[in-house]
Amino acid sequence: MSTAHPESRPLAAELEAALLRALLGAWHDVNSGYFRSALAAPAIALSESATHLGAWKRESRTIEFSRQLVLGQPWGTVVEILKHEVAHQYVHEVLGVRDESAHGPAFRGVCERLGIDARAAGLPPAGAGAEAAPPPRILTRIAKLLALAESPNEHEAQLAMAEAQRLMLRHNLEAAPRDGYAFRHLGEPTGRVSEPDRLLATILGEHFFVEVIWVPVWRAKEGKRGSMLEICGTPENLEMAAYVHAFVGHTAERLWREYRRKQGLRSNAERRTFLAGVMLGFREKLAKQQAVHQEEGLVWVGDADLGSYYRKRHPRIRWTRHAGVQRTEAHAHGREAGRSIVIHRGVHSGAESRGRLLGPSRA
Repeated sequence: MSTAHPESRPLAAELEAALLRALLGAWHDVNSGYFRSALAAPAIALSESATHLGAWKRESRTIEFSRQLVLGQPWGTVVEILKHEVAHQYVHEVLGVRDESAHGPAFRGVCERLGIDARAAGLPPAGAGAEAAPPPRILTRIAKLLALAESPNEHEAQLAMAEAQRLMLRHNLEAAPRDGYAFRHLGEPTGRVSEPDRLLATILGEHFFVEVIWVPVWRAKEGKRGSMLEICGTPENLEMAAYVHAFVGHTAERLWREYRRKQGLRSNAERRTFLAGVMLGFREKLAKQQAVHQEEGLVWVGDADLGSYYRKRHPRIRWTRHAGVQRTEAHAHGREAGRSIVIHRGVHSGAESRGRLLGPSRA
């Protein structure tokens, strides 16, 4: 794959060595999860190329990555490039195809079967850091309802938000069969996933028509492992879920600052407990509205095609249990505050916004 990337500062020798180990570890994950461990490990190397993101070198059995790529792009993008190059390795070493071009029918068939980006150039289209596409018409209609949710009249605001949720539900129930799914990474890599973050991810999966998963990442400039939230869905549902993720996260932080000021707290010791309460309260509010929709006969049973796309991207999913935060007074106050959250549109004013949902939250 080839394209140009902005320059990045070189890593120290020990960080670069750790990066190469992380890339090899990611190769083993791809080999095991996608190719049933059919491949022998290649050499992993960094190059100074400003035009090629990655390359499979048959003669030396080496997968090369542009140093600018791994330092200038999110880890999710790096892994997508890795999958592309491992697919080349598989076609060459397992299928034994020698009489086709590098991106010929055999390669494209492997990529299609495994859900790997087969393009010969450019960054993966929907990974972390990708530019968001213009919002579909359904989001423009929802944006207008969410604008009404900014009404100072609490009853009117709640009705507007409920109608926006109902419109999203009807759209997903009535939409024609789809084959257009993508993924997006939200937020910043974190060393440890907190309960507020897990609860917010659960909210997106339960109420905003996306599949969610925490994926491992490598923070190259720090030499540390981390986790990143990935969502999978249709473009319009990805756009809405990304907006909700940002809006609710910013709103929860604002509610914490207000609570801390009112309580005269001098530290952030109770911050995560309070935020977990906010997320739980908001989740309860959405569940209550969902029950109303079910009484109206609007029942979402899931999207089988999205499930197939999700399992193709993540053939090996591991479930883990986590201990919750302590249910303190701060948690109770956060839970109460979370039940009062109304999702606003939060768009830029002026002609440039064109009704887009995403943008800095005004919460």
